[in-house]
Amino acid sequence: MKIVLISDTHNKHQFIKDDELPIGDVIIHAGDITNKGNSIETSSFLSWFANLPHKYKIFIAGNHDFLFERRKKEEIAKLIPDNVTYLENSGVVIDGIQFWGSPDQPAFYQWAFNKTTSQRKISFDKIPESTDVLITHCPPFRILDETKDGEDVGCKVLRERVKQIKPKLHVFGHIHEAYGQKLFNKTQFVNASLVDEYYVRKNKPVIFEL
Repeated sequence: MKIVLISDTHNKHQFIKDDELPIGDVIIHAGDITNKGNSIETSSFLSWFANLPHKYKIFIAGNHDFLFERRKKEEIAKLIPDNVTYLENSGVVIDGIQFWGSPDQPAFYQWAFNKTTSQRKISFDKIPESTDVLITHCPPFRILDETKDGEDVGCKVLRERVKQIKPKLHVFGHIHEAYGQKLFNKTQFVNASLVDEYYVRKNKPVIFEL
C-alpha cells in the first residue's frame, strides 16, 4: 500500500499542481486544512480533496480548523464527501490496515482542540494497540517538534502512548519548521507540513510504503 502524506496546507491546497502530488492508494492530511477555520475555506478544501485521484482519502482537523470543533458531529458528517474519511478520535480499516486519527493537542494559544493533560490521556488511551497508522495533528514530545526557537513543544502524553502501541507509521504536522522523517523504536515518524514557519508552501509530500 502506497500512502501519500501531507499536512498544514493552510488553504493553499488550491495552488498544489497535479504533478506535485504523488499518486498512491491512500492520501492522508494531518490537519490545518484551513487558515481561518471558516466554512468557505473548509468547503474549498473538501471539494479539492474529494477530487484527488487517490482511492482512499483520510484527514483530521488541526488547531486552525475551528469548524470541526464548533459544529455537532451530525452537522460535520453532512459536510464530508462520500469518498472522504474524516477521523476524530476514531479509526478506519482499509485492506486490513488500521488507521486512527486525533486532532487533540496541548494548549496552544486560543486555537482549536486545545486539551488538558487528563483530556488528552483519555483521548489517546482510546487508540487501539492494533493501530498501524496513527494520524495526529500535534507531534509527540521531542520527535520532529522543535520550533525555530529551539523549543520542543510536542505532547508527552502522546509520546507515551505511541511508545506503548508502536504503530508502523505516525504522521502529524503542526510545527511547520520541523518537517521531516525519523525512524525511532520501529515507528516511522513523519512531520508532513507543506508550509514553513512563515506559511510559505515549500515542502514536498512524503510517500510511505506499507
